[in-house]
Amino acid sequence: MDIQLWQLWVVAGLVLGAAEIKISGFVLAWFGVGALIAGVVAALGFGITAQTLTFAAVSLSLFAMSRTIFHSLLMRTAAANVKVGTDAMLGAEATVIEALPANGNGTVRINGELWHARSVDGAIAAGSTVLVDSIDGLKLKVRRAEAGPLVVREKEK
Repeated sequence: MDIQLWQLWVVAGLVLGAAEIKISGFVLAWFGVGALIAGVVAALGFGITAQTLTFAAVSLSLFAMSRTIFHSLLMRTAAANVKVGTDAMLGAEATVIEALPANGNGTVRINGELWHARSVDGAIAAGSTVLVDSIDGLKLKVRRAEAGPLVVREKEK
């Protein structure tokens, strides 16, 4: 039984692919792809020089482009705009737990947490739904939800 050169390339590609699964650094996969393509070149009857150059060119090209490939496939541009923490509260709905007097503080529940709040619209009764207008330290400034469209203001410093 004669072993063909293309078979060695395919075996090398499969071994590199299996090693990639074990190592999980996503480096050997590109060399495995290069070996498989070199196997195709060998099966087409090209010489060892063409096979080796194909292996090197494909493997190194994929290795060099892997950051670009993964960045475009896996990274979402919208993820950079995801707001977390207090930034995520701006414009969010909250429920008044302790009534908000016109010039005093009360308590609201937002995302399951209790926050001290101050109304910018005057007195608001307990049980009402409000929108977070801004954040001042550890105190939310809120307005009635039915007051119309909310213009979210940047955090006051």
